[in-house]
Amino acid sequence: MGQSTLISRRRLLGNAALTVALTPLAVCKLGSAVGAGGTLVNPAEAAAKAVKYVEDAKYGQGATVGSKCANCGLYQGASGSVEGPCQIFPGKNVKAAGWCTSWAPQM
Repeated sequence: MGQSTLISRRRLLGNAALTVALTPLAVCKLGSAVGAGGTLVNPAEAAAKAVKYVEDAKYGQGATVGSKCANCGLYQGASGSVEGPCQIFPGKNVKAAGWCTSWAPQM
């Protein structure tokens, strides 16, 4: 084995270690950029029906004026986003303009 083979192996192992160390950070950032990787909640799903979820708060039975997912304490989407994750529907996104009976003001 020559000197260039050892340097090449060292470089390969160093790059592999760096890749393994940075992978969780990259996955976390990618998940945030995509909106937690969730699909949009279908209002026809049983879980959505149970809390009377609607994609537009105007149509929510019992919704008070100004209440919507974007200003709910359970909404985890970024400020100004169109949709984002909700604690009520793990792994799924809700419309920021939506509403459900679990709506609670942000603290």
